[in-house]
Amino acid sequence: MNNFWQELDKPIHCLAPMEDVTDTVFREIVLSQANRGALDVVYTEFVNTDGMCHPIGRKNVIHRLQVNDSERVLLKEKNVKLVAQIWGANPEKYSETVKLICDEMEYDGIDINMGCPVPKIIKHGSCAKLITNPQLAAEIIQATKEASNLPVSVKTRIGYKEIATEEWLTHLLEQDIDALLVHGRTQKMMSEGRAKWDEIAKGVTIRDNLGKDTVIIGNGDVDSLADSNEKCEKYGLDGTMVGRAIFHNPWLFNPDKGEVPKTEQLQLLWDHTCLFDETWGRQKNFNQLKRFYKIYATGFAGAAALRNELLGSRGLDQVREILIREGLEFS
Repeated sequence: MNNFWQELDKPIHCLAPMEDVTDTVFREIVLSQANRGALDVVYTEFVNTDGMCHPIGRKNVIHRLQVNDSERVLLKEKNVKLVAQIWGANPEKYSETVKLICDEMEYDGIDINMGCPVPKIIKHGSCAKLITNPQLAAEIIQATKEASNLPVSVKTRIGYKEIATEEWLTHLLEQDIDALLVHGRTQKMMSEGRAKWDEIAKGVTIRDNLGKDTVIIGNGDVDSLADSNEKCEKYGLDGTMVGRAIFHNPWLFNPDKGEVPKTEQLQLLWDHTCLFDETWGRQKNFNQLKRFYKIYATGFAGAAALRNELLGSRGLDQVREILIREGLEFS
């Protein structure tokens, strides 16, 4: 097995897996703006193992694993690893899903979601609910490892209703996973309050005391590469993961980037729109794209009015007309 986690230069910088966000289109947009060496790992949206193991259900979730050829070019060019994130509560279905991914798809790693706090997800015993069922969590990890020729990581939280960092992270690290990605909040906290980085740092101490070589990545409120580097140094981490901050700055993985002019922001908006249309066509609702427009239409005079106009658009042609009126030139 090629364990890329041990080969990456530290600190390691990751783009977090985000539902309805980190599809092949958005990953490509972020990759296109990243400096080589500033972004190391990207993730798919999380993929349900029950759906992947059902002949009809697979059609509804397989798109989450799609990787455009143009994204693969950028992954290779910028030496970024691509990890498939999966979730569920049945070890056998993890095994089946992982075999499919390893046999038929080109990924660099498998990540198990044991952190999603959303009630409709955890009610099935999946994701963050696994914190309350360590035996099942261990069975899932072992089934994934046995089915995979790829490195296996786990993304989780510091507890369920209450903080349980030592007990939970010790249990996970004893499973000999290749990387542990820790969000510094409990399930109960959801995305509220400040992430508890002192708790994340306990994972490093636990790992060292156990004599493991698992890579420890912190997640929660990282807002820049400078912030990432500071947290890694302060807490002894191998790297960090950026989530919501990418919505405020799609150029985050280009630390040399200064203030971005309006025309460049609108050009990236248009590139994103075109790539979405080329990739998904009628397969996905055009309205799903609109959540991204606030990323690009911000920080300049008239940005709010432009966002409102874009939110009312109904397709590629209307977006083009709006951007022409804003002064964007098309060849």
